[in-house]
Amino acid sequence: MVSVRPVVASDEDAWLKLFRDYIVFYKASVPDEIIALTWRRLLNQEDNMMALAAVDDSGNMLGIATLVFHRSTWASSWYCYLEDLFVAPEARGLGVGRALIEAVYAEADRRGAGRTYWATQDHNATARKLYDRIGTLTEFVQYRR
Repeated sequence: MVSVRPVVASDEDAWLKLFRDYIVFYKASVPDEIIALTWRRLLNQEDNMMALAAVDDSGNMLGIATLVFHRSTWASSWYCYLEDLFVAPEARGLGVGRALIEAVYAEADRRGAGRTYWATQDHNATARKLYDRIGTLTEFVQYRR
């Protein structure tokens, strides 16, 4: 049984482990001070950011999601950007990712967000199987500086 809830202060160590594993998964690097800042923002829901944790019956954290709510020039409502989604390798295939995304949708609906969206690498085939069932692939290509 998996439940999803907002993170709380006592989740810091478990969240940190999963967030660092997420960074490694994407072969990225994030300085420790930015990770610490991110945790403070998420815990306090600053800058329209929040984090969700998927936990099992014993309270073990199995996955995390980071949401960022922002205004749009194309709508009067808010948009919800699912910036980070990560499920521990040992929990994959157990419905944790789906539970997190459904909780993201519920939070977006609760806040009146007109759109929920996210991105992943094109070769992330395992996650994309879920995303293809629970979302709609768009034709947009992301660029960045």
